[in-house]
This record gives sequence, C-alpha cells and structure tokens, in this order.
Amino acid sequence: MTHTVLDTLPLWQLLLIALCFVWSGFVRSGLGFGGAALTLPLLLMFENNPLVFLPAIACHLLFFSSLTVVTRISNVDWLNLAKISAALAIPFLVGLIGLLSFPPTLLSAMVYGFTLLYGIGYVANYVFSSNSKWADAVFLSFGGYVSGVSLIGAPLIVAAGGRYLAKEKLRDTFFVLWIIMVLFKLGTFVVADVNLQWRLALLTFPLAATGHYLGLRAHEYLLSGNKAQFERVIGTGLILVSVIGLVNLLYSR
Repeated sequence: MTHTVLDTLPLWQLLLIALCFVWSGFVRSGLGFGGAALTLPLLLMFENNPLVFLPAIACHLLFFSSLTVVTRISNVDWLNLAKISAALAIPFLVGLIGLLSFPPTLLSAMVYGFTLLYGIGYVANYVFSSNSKWADAVFLSFGGYVSGVSLIGAPLIVAAGGRYLAKEKLRDTFFVLWIIMVLFKLGTFVVADVNLQWRLALLTFPLAATGHYLGLRAHEYLLSGNKAQFERVIGTGLILVSVIGLVNLLYSR
C-alpha cells in the first residue's frame, strides 16, 4: 500500500503539485496526448513513487478524455482503433505486471529515462515517426509497454498509429484509446489493492479542469502556430527535470 502525499508533504510542495495538475490538464486537451508523459516526471520530484500519482492522473484522464470525446464519438476511427488496440494489448499487459512488481526506484528511473529521450527528441526537433510496418510494430510494442508501466508511452503510440488516421480524427480516436488503457489500469489497481489516492484525485480535479479548459482554448492555436518552438521549450524542461531526477535517484541510494 502507498501512503497519501497530502499527509506528508509541506504546503509549498503541495502548491507546486497543484500547478503540475493544471499543466497535466492543459497538455492533455491542448495536444491530445502527453498529459501523463509531460507531468509524471515533475510529480516524481516530490515523491519518488509513480504509484502515488498514477491513480489520480488516470482518474483525471478518464473523466476529461470522456468529456471531450462524448460529443465527438462519430469522429472516432473505430476500425483503426481496434487494430491499434490489438497491437498494444500484450505489451501493455506486460507493462502493467512490471508496474506492480518493480521497486519504486526502478520505476522512477524508467520514467526519467523515457522522458529524457522524449526531451532530447523535442529539442532536436526530431519527430517520432514511423514509415514502415516493422517500425510500427517496434513503436507500438515499446509504447504499449511504457504505457503499461507508467502511462507515458503516448508519443510513440501516436507516432506509429497516427499515420493510419486522418488528421481530423486523430485526437478523438486516441482519446478513446487512452480511456480503454486507463480503465484496464485502474481495474488492475483495484484488484492489486493499490491505494487509489482518492483525496489527491478529488482535490486536484478542479486544477486539472482549469488546465483542461485552457488546453481546449489553446488547441487550435498550437496546431496553427509554431509547434516546433513550443516543443523545444517543453523538451528543454523535460531534459532538466529528467537529469535532476536521475541524479537525485543516484544520490538517494
């Protein structure tokens, strides 16, 4: 069982965590993916255990993704969604097993390592893309495993699965995929008797809602604006957070 961060962290850290959840909602609705990938590394700076924050992130993702897609369900590409889900199923389940069996320090190191790669890719303006079925298999397998472990495999999954989707259907189709993944993850948490951190999820819900609203307002701007520059700024921040997090893990051993 994991403890409750609300009972152990000082007020100033709780306020910073609150900002992280605003950011999570903004990224999720603004980009259509990455709410966990761009937020979990920040949260791990306060508590070095992904299982403390993943239930709250999963609950927010489930609600707000459903809220966004419920009026756009006709815009979902169900055929390609089924194909992508089938390709992800086994790696995702293997990742779930790892999430429940690996020690927290190893899980945090994996999150920082994956995030560091994403950050370097963003700064270098490298677009995660797939141009062959072989590359699709690699990206989807690795992305599924990473999502099972930590919910941060979205950039890889979008890179492989996104090329089969029309641009106007991409965000809504992947929202449904995230919902499916989160339902499986939360169900696994319940079966494994993981502390779902309900107080944390409920208290940060208005913060994620604020970020969700701002992200919806920014979505069209981000798509039509200089997205590459935005990603370079994000990438720089991810690199700094990942390096600091990895160094902190080494010195805390």
